[in-house]
Amino acid sequence: MSDDSSNIPHRGRELLDVLARLGGSARNTQIAQVMDVSEETVRRLVKALARESMVERVHGGTYLSRAQDTPMFSGALEHNAAEKTQIAKQVRRILDDDMVLFITVGSTMTHVAEQLRDLHNLTVVSNSLSVVASLADHNGTRAILAGGEVIRAERGSFGRAAEALAVQYSYDAVICGADALSLAGGVLASNPLEAELTRAVRNNTKRMIVATDHTKFGERAANVACRFDQVTDLVLDAPPPDTFLPTLKKAGMTVHVATQRSGKKHKGSGKQSGHKSKKD
Repeated sequence: MSDDSSNIPHRGRELLDVLARLGGSARNTQIAQVMDVSEETVRRLVKALARESMVERVHGGTYLSRAQDTPMFSGALEHNAAEKTQIAKQVRRILDDDMVLFITVGSTMTHVAEQLRDLHNLTVVSNSLSVVASLADHNGTRAILAGGEVIRAERGSFGRAAEALAVQYSYDAVICGADALSLAGGVLASNPLEAELTRAVRNNTKRMIVATDHTKFGERAANVACRFDQVTDLVLDAPPPDTFLPTLKKAGMTVHVATQRSGKKHKGSGKQSGHKSKKD
């Protein structure tokens, strides 16, 4: 800690330590969960730390002002935050206690981890620092970090070591995001290491859940994480474009469209019906 740390109260130093463990940035909700305090307490601490120029504030989140690459990730957390929260709530609806899960990196996955905190006795393997920090030792959940080379901007670890640990488990579900959804390639990622890790674990799971917002349809990214016919569940904040419906239907996946009150799902045909899980 720097020389000006003597001006920071104990709780403020704890918050800085939490941010450092999370890679330099986090949503205030997540900071409150890790510190086991209220969001109001976090906001008060963040305000005091911002006056000391120790942190910077964005809507709903905080990042260490001295971590030069953290604004990018903080911006991702803030971007479409309401939609990502609804997507995360829908992912929660299709999961149950006692499951074994793999969760990848990404801002949407951070929202997913927040929503999974009310489940019990999960085993969660993840290469995401923020996912592990949110779920570790909460409601009986075992959180296991798939360690490897840490990429700071991604807030996660990658490489052979991460893959070697991740493939040792048999999963009830693998949950990942997407940088792009392509008619030709399926679920795409910009980071080749992220795509490689997703490919490594997809054969070890009963369900492959892709959770992303509708803006990713038709976007471009270089690396195939998985084909559409390998996806069992696609969770979105809005219905897919008509141009994708035949491909999604042929792939046989279930498309869940998150709403404010409940999830809806269809088989890629555009026809929707109400859906409610056992734990709604």
